[in-house]
Amino acid sequence: MQDTPKSTQPGGDLCRRAAQRRKELGLTREEVAQRAGMAPGYIAYLEEHPPLLTRRSLHRLAEALRTSPDHLLGADTDAPPGTAATALPRPALRTLTRRECEDLISPGGVGRIAFNPHDGGPPTVLPVNYTVVQGDVVFRTGSTGVIAAHLPGRVAFEVDRIDDAMSQGWSVLITGRALPARGGNEIARLRRLSPVRPWAGGERETYVRIVPEKTTGRRISAARTHRDTAPPAPRPGEGQASAP
Repeated sequence: MQDTPKSTQPGGDLCRRAAQRRKELGLTREEVAQRAGMAPGYIAYLEEHPPLLTRRSLHRLAEALRTSPDHLLGADTDAPPGTAATALPRPALRTLTRRECEDLISPGGVGRIAFNPHDGGPPTVLPVNYTVVQGDVVFRTGSTGVIAAHLPGRVAFEVDRIDDAMSQGWSVLITGRALPARGGNEIARLRRLSPVRPWAGGERETYVRIVPEKTTGRRISAARTHRDTAPPAPRPGEGQASAP
């Protein structure tokens, strides 16, 4: 296969995606460069300037960032997560503790609120931008929307994170009551403690608190094998007593 440059335009935005993925993994540019076999300065350039990578370089960078070339190019943004076959030869499903669930959702982000409307209509599931304030899930919605019409009411709230490249991920499910903020003091407190901005924009000044009654979660990851847990075999000349 000819190693021709692969365009990152339009919709690719490889710079932003590569930088964001590196930060998600907690890696420095030097560490990514070592994994990809590239110079640290080139990694810095890739994150700051629209590059024109060869296919080989794109695959090396994706492998170093534990993701796919399509994700770096933004080509998978319209595809549902998990469309590819699992990359885990031995997947393991583990139940999360409540503390683990709370730690996973605490940074905030995007979750899904689900409820049965009071009018008896079909179950409704909607994505919202949320934060966590003193153990409660907090988000903003419009005062005349379908969520506001359900308040106060019982709801489920789900947050997940899926790593398509590694076929791993976790999901947290909360059930409880959704309550609208009442009174100027409570609204002011939530506005101060919950700097959440809905992606949808518009007039969404109704603050909602979900008070958890039950929190559960699961995580899928690679099962540990004997080889994973066994100490590495010594290299020739290592671990041997020197001759007297």
